[in-house]
Amino acid sequence: MSDRINELLLRNLQEVFGEGDASRRREAIKELYTEDCMIYVPPGVLVGYDALDKFAGDLRAMHPHFVYTPHSKPQALHNAGRLAWGSGPRGESPDYTGWDVIIVRDGKIAALYVFLDTDPT
Repeated sequence: MSDRINELLLRNLQEVFGEGDASRRREAIKELYTEDCMIYVPPGVLVGYDALDKFAGDLRAMHPHFVYTPHSKPQALHNAGRLAWGSGPRGESPDYTGWDVIIVRDGKIAALYVFLDTDPT
């Protein structure tokens, strides 16, 4: 289970939040998330594929040239995992950083908690 959790964390960062192509992002969401997924982000709570897809797409549109870079190795514990990351223009210091914490059910992300750091350094 640890390997799958690590894979989910890394793929989510790149294939959902880092993906600019809407159809590829949607396919990744279906592959990585449960249909009833819950996403906890600073603006509020999102439920399901459509809400996640819209949120990730809107975020990409705001920062189309940003990349997401893991700042640590993923960590897994039972059915949960976490990953520190940064986002900003490629090759530059991140504009913002945070942590993703996931809860996994049946090999897919059932819940994602996104914690943003107040100081990106």
